[in-house]
Amino acid sequence: MNTKQLGNSDLFITPIGFGAWAIGGSGWEFGWGGQDDHDSVAAIREALDHGVNWIDTAAVYGLGHSEEVVARALQGLSRRPYVFTKCSMVWDEQRKIGHSLKGESIRRECEASLRRLKVDVLDLYQIHWPIPDEDIEEGWTTLARLKEEGKVRHIGVSNFDVGQMRRALAIAPITSLQPPYSLVRREAEKELLPFASRENIGVIAYSPMASGLLTGAMTRERIEHLPADDWRRGNINFQEPLLSRNLRLVSLLRTIGVRHGRTPAEVAVAWVLHNPAITAAIVGARRPGQIKAVVGAADFQLSASEVAEIGAFFAKAAA
Repeated sequence: MNTKQLGNSDLFITPIGFGAWAIGGSGWEFGWGGQDDHDSVAAIREALDHGVNWIDTAAVYGLGHSEEVVARALQGLSRRPYVFTKCSMVWDEQRKIGHSLKGESIRRECEASLRRLKVDVLDLYQIHWPIPDEDIEEGWTTLARLKEEGKVRHIGVSNFDVGQMRRALAIAPITSLQPPYSLVRREAEKELLPFASRENIGVIAYSPMASGLLTGAMTRERIEHLPADDWRRGNINFQEPLLSRNLRLVSLLRTIGVRHGRTPAEVAVAWVLHNPAITAAIVGARRPGQIKAVVGAADFQLSASEVAEIGAFFAKAAA
């Protein structure tokens, strides 16, 4: 795969990275249902075999479990990929999730992530959510100090708005922004992406396939039978009235994909990567074989007419 420089860093990353949210497993508030760790390790290894050179996880995914699984997948590799993780979402002994941007809390999180991932330094450390807002300066100052101390190589933010990024920039440069961005989540286009481009902030899009909805494998029946502990059951894009529109969108993506021998997932991710402000996109996989259906998006370009065709779909849907 070709690579692209991530913002102001010395990291050159592939257009697609492995997203480790779902492999955190069940038993926490934002889980995706039960998950087999052997499948998770195999899926990560398969992504690396296809040339993916970075993994994005977070301490809160599975309440530490995702990071542990990533470490298992990286054991024995002669050359490991870049490892990105996140802080600020914390949990207590009752597994209740909260938020903290206090300096000592972030330092504890960083040390815990280093232990779970079994690495000496984190390639990219990101504030997961800017909550509480009044502690953004303290949290970002702490990340900058962790970088100075050599515990992390680069620092970034996730789910920040432009005003919050301006406040962070007054303290230290931002290497990357991680916003949700997909055909059904386009809010980032208005302010976030132009701002990131102007400030040389790399953009890593998360949920480019709308949490599996745009892969072509998600049917109405499958959605109806999602496990009770799968967070997607409560997501508006998996419910009416948006669900019917989204399934029609998948049909269009499939039609476009057939012209090129591509899957709907590849078309959906290629659309995200088509935006010049996007450095790369996070793609999740839960078992071997899944990554093959999307990894081709890294070198697939939609034509101008196909981009317009997708735009016309939404214009008609909104009419």
